[in-house]
Amino acid sequence: MSEAQITEWLASQRQAMIDLLRDVVNIDSGSYDKEGVDAVGARFERHFAEHGIPCRRESHGTFGDAIHADIAKPGSNERPVLLMGHRDTVFGKGEAGRRPFTIRDKRAYGPGVADMKAGLVMNVFVATAFQKFGGNPHPIKVLITSDEEIASPSSRPVIEREGRGARAVFNSEPGRPTGNVVTGRKGGIFMQFAITGKAAHSGANFAAGVSAIGELAHKVVQIHALTDLDKGITLNVGLVSGGQSVNTTAPNAEGQIDLRYVDPADRARVMAAIEKIIATSYVPGTSATLTVKGEFVPVVQGEASKALFETYQAAARQAGLTTLEGEFSGGCADSGFTAAVGAPTICGVGPVGGLAHTPEEYLELDSIVPRAQALALAILRG
Repeated sequence: MSEAQITEWLASQRQAMIDLLRDVVNIDSGSYDKEGVDAVGARFERHFAEHGIPCRRESHGTFGDAIHADIAKPGSNERPVLLMGHRDTVFGKGEAGRRPFTIRDKRAYGPGVADMKAGLVMNVFVATAFQKFGGNPHPIKVLITSDEEIASPSSRPVIEREGRGARAVFNSEPGRPTGNVVTGRKGGIFMQFAITGKAAHSGANFAAGVSAIGELAHKVVQIHALTDLDKGITLNVGLVSGGQSVNTTAPNAEGQIDLRYVDPADRARVMAAIEKIIATSYVPGTSATLTVKGEFVPVVQGEASKALFETYQAAARQAGLTTLEGEFSGGCADSGFTAAVGAPTICGVGPVGGLAHTPEEYLELDSIVPRAQALALAILRG
């Protein structure tokens, strides 16, 4: 085996990578669509079977199953390199039919094309290259998860377990539009608060009512006031609902909160402030509860992760990505879970794309091969 065999084979697989990407983009796989998410998993399993790569499913009753594949290093009991990514999207059923995979002006479009089905395709082809030619200095494990877009309720324990056993983790979220990878991310918590008031006719019996919507308005203002841009702390109540009718004092209301932070030490302080706001009745007679729906932890670059990035950066330069740097992202990802358990981790090593979570989401097709080559070379240098 030579480096050239690996990189030249990956270059020869450009169309095969696009073909596999088309197949998986054209399958709806919203996070709550277990059938669709598992159908995407089955397509990757078929690829593994065709190339003689051992794989298995770790089943889950509610969300999609986790897919594991392994490229062994004969005679080795070393910890593996983990290539990681998720196959769920934020889009509902029918979106793939409305917006199937298309190519225009060297860009590919379709639901989840960049976030992050292209990264998964890249991972499996890099793994296939080592299965075909050997030469991997350490075992390689591919992990394809199912529910990252909703904070990985089923996948988090799987990711943490695999992260604890890994020597290095490459999370193939899309490369930034700048061409950079991600070396730091915010943590995030998704919460829901529910308010109870008292219904009354808003014309004939107004004084008897207690408005849950009025209480919600006070809480939203107080929650948003916790934002501290200088510290990277943002609060957003992004969804609200409530009320019974326009002429009834609202007996109930609810809101959903997105908290993002940089410094892990800020988490407890801000959460305590949110809990105090929820417990306070600004409109007498109301009550409220708070529920955490999902949580991501920050990616904080330690010395081992910095060394991994430098190895990857050198490999990327060899693959022709001469201006690649690391950058910080306000978005959250599963890479925080592996970083938090001590695994050297970098994120955003997938093909370059942008406008994720929108109908305009795109992938730069010319980035597929060099990003795959960079990842393969980084593994060889590990």
